[in-house]
Amino acid sequence: MGKVYERIDGRLRTFIEEQKIFFTATAPLAGDGTVNLSPKGLTGSFAVLDELTVAYLDFAGSNAETVAHLRENGRITLMWCAFTGPPNIVRVHGRGEPVFRDDPRFPELLEHFPGIDVDAHGLRAIIVVTAELIRDTCGYAVPYLDYREDRPLHARRFQREDDESLDRYFHKKEHIASSIDGLPGLPLPLPPLRSS
Repeated sequence: MGKVYERIDGRLRTFIEEQKIFFTATAPLAGDGTVNLSPKGLTGSFAVLDELTVAYLDFAGSNAETVAHLRENGRITLMWCAFTGPPNIVRVHGRGEPVFRDDPRFPELLEHFPGIDVDAHGLRAIIVVTAELIRDTCGYAVPYLDYREDRPLHARRFQREDDESLDRYFHKKEHIASSIDGLPGLPLPLPPLRSS
């Protein structure tokens, strides 16, 4: 029923790119640390960069657990479920890295996301994941769910922020600069999205 893949291509790539939501899972090295599981899903915020590398946009929010865990140990799993069509679950286990706004690679990586207005969402980083294990499972118990549209709330909330006000917002949040477990999170002050 389950299969291991050497690369993200063909039908597997098509399946991943067609899903409207995916999940990320990370954890600190400490055995008593907080495991983090996050849904991701704004249309246009995910890209397959090559057969072993994917990336997604990390937007403003009230914490930075994924960023903190990746900075500490790099371990991440991404998961997609088929909520329509034939049942399927795909997981990419790998090593992730947050590429921050002041990283020289940031502008080139950003070109992989032409379909989304990053200014409207408070873009913090681009998470790049290199696959180490790619596998699928049956997904027989995953329910059918219908996608209607992306929620407009995130853009409504963050499109009114500029770099300075977004930095102030992050400074007010308890778990942005450090994680729940005290690991370094998003580096602050927030660098500008675009250099002048």
